[in-house]
Amino acid sequence: MILRRGMLAGLALLALSPFAAFASDLPDLGGKKVVVVTENAYPPLQFVDPKTGQQIGWEYDAMNEIAKRLNFKVEYQNTSWDAMIQSVSDGQYNIGMTGITIKEDRKEKVDFSEPYMRSEQFMLVRGDESRFSDAKTFAEFKDGLVGAQPGTTPFYTAVYSVLDGNEQNSRIKLFETFGATVQALKAGDVDVVLTDGTAGKGYVDASDGGLKLVGGPLGTEDFGFIFPKGSDLVAPINAAIASMKADGTIDALNKKWFLDYKMGQ
Repeated sequence: MILRRGMLAGLALLALSPFAAFASDLPDLGGKKVVVVTENAYPPLQFVDPKTGQQIGWEYDAMNEIAKRLNFKVEYQNTSWDAMIQSVSDGQYNIGMTGITIKEDRKEKVDFSEPYMRSEQFMLVRGDESRFSDAKTFAEFKDGLVGAQPGTTPFYTAVYSVLDGNEQNSRIKLFETFGATVQALKAGDVDVVLTDGTAGKGYVDASDGGLKLVGGPLGTEDFGFIFPKGSDLVAPINAAIASMKADGTIDALNKKWFLDYKMGQ
């Protein structure tokens, strides 16, 4: 999952295509119902607003706009990250969204949309952390612990780009959600969490100095929506994404969620 950061607090905007479709050229899906599943654990892409209890975020705004342009009705459901790709592959849901990195091995199970966002990973640490300052010094800090969700891009980056390539390394502590890894970091149960800069910036902004990002980017990744193999929704969704890039909607969403919005305020 992880994105994937300096521009727009680490967000690298995808180039706009001069051949992008415009809204007037988009297919009409006739008001059909489309079931979209997410995790609600990856701010600011999607999460539950602690003040209102509402599901909000960049991906919700984007999907609602896509539904409007293509004329379909969205039904949102939730599942865990562990179940996300397999449940979409099995056809339980029409679309999955939760900052999912486009990877070749995942394409064996699901189809991806074109990328809607590009990201790099950074190290999220406590605000008073002084024992290490980047991946190299963390690897040398033998008592340091990493919090990660199994099977995610941050997990594999921690294993292969920060530590020793051993997926059973005892320095990696596993958690069910990204939010749980951040809570463990705050509590001092782990010392670093790897996150794309977009989500990381959201947590830093909301922490009142309690968290910070350190070191340079640890890899670039593109995010896409996922579909059951052979889904007839892929082409229309791609056309809508292209139109949103072309008319500035993607830029507006980036500004809203990565520059203007302060989580927890």
